[in-house]
Amino acid sequence: RSVMSLIRPAIEALKDSPIADVWRLGFTTDGVIGMWAGEPDVPTPDFICDAATAALRAGHTFYTHTRGIPELRQAIAGYLRRLWAADVADDRIAVTSAGMNAVMLVAQGLVQAGDNVVCVTPSWPNIMRAMQVAGADIREVAMRPGGNGWSLDIDAVINACDDRTRLIYLATPGNPTGWMIERAEAERLLAFARRTGTALLSDEVYHRLVYDRPVAFSFLEIARPEDPVFIVNSFSKSWAMTGWRMGWLIYPAGLEPQFEKLVQFNTSGGQAFLQHAGIAAIRDGEPFVASFLERCRTGREIVNRRLARMPRVTNIPNTGAFYAMFEVEGVSDTLAFCKRAVPEARIGLAPGVAFGKGAERLIRLCYAKSPANLEEAMDRLERYLATYKEA
Repeated sequence: RSVMSLIRPAIEALKDSPIADVWRLGFTTDGVIGMWAGEPDVPTPDFICDAATAALRAGHTFYTHTRGIPELRQAIAGYLRRLWAADVADDRIAVTSAGMNAVMLVAQGLVQAGDNVVCVTPSWPNIMRAMQVAGADIREVAMRPGGNGWSLDIDAVINACDDRTRLIYLATPGNPTGWMIERAEAERLLAFARRTGTALLSDEVYHRLVYDRPVAFSFLEIARPEDPVFIVNSFSKSWAMTGWRMGWLIYPAGLEPQFEKLVQFNTSGGQAFLQHAGIAAIRDGEPFVASFLERCRTGREIVNRRLARMPRVTNIPNTGAFYAMFEVEGVSDTLAFCKRAVPEARIGLAPGVAFGKGAERLIRLCYAKSPANLEEAMDRLERYLATYKEA
């Protein structure tokens, strides 16, 4: 037998992310302005890096608490209280090795072969892949784009569920859409979850990157401790810490033993010196978060203004995250469009086909970049569109 026969069928069936297909082309092409990935072009601020360095020098290099050092868990609890008046007990908080690790912990804890997971799309593809790794079938419920942005039919989400549905996943604010759930919609989903025991997984990593209110709505505002609600968050976006791979997970009361074991058997807990940097981010980071939001607001304005002037382009409005989603008339193969944009225009874009139903004909770009880079990228995109024809 070949070694390939050792691999589980569910793993063999996983598709690579089309975003990665495009990104790899950039490794061998000089001068590309990369807007394919969800990260800014600014490094982590010094005060966060200095906290990690000081922790290293202080000897915080040993194994530590599985769910995260107590000081960081306390800082997270205080942060949740400050933003949403949410009183989350320490035993419901686990520091994770990235937001994606938190998603995988939920998948491992809740999902098995034969179950299905309802995912609101367009969505970051890694989420659906994580559920498939755990053995679940995916049921996609697509949002609808319009002149005022994206909208979600809550009835369609509920109707997609059956007695094999273990979990409903949604991101708010969403990647790639920037869509945010409103309180009344969330209350309907929560009522359904309470009635049926179906879990809700709310991905809230872009909670600070919103443009029409101080902070995005969180399910923490309405959920009781015992509700089947799981909330994923991350240090990556608001504090420019994408490469640090740190996040946190809030799970229902009573599940501490199970999630402590899951963390233990996945990573045995995170690095103590990095967690001290997380404390600094939460404690001292508000000025940076405010300045980064303004940087994204400026980027959003540049991209929206430039896309509005381009022939054949329809841009979908958004009020959260740091992405633009747009359609180009005459482009049906978004993967081919984005692949050709790397050598021909030296710009990195993400194909909508990566994000599931509702995004097949759309293209995503990240505008958390400097104004100069964005203006140059928009110049390149405009020239590319003027000559682009599908093969």
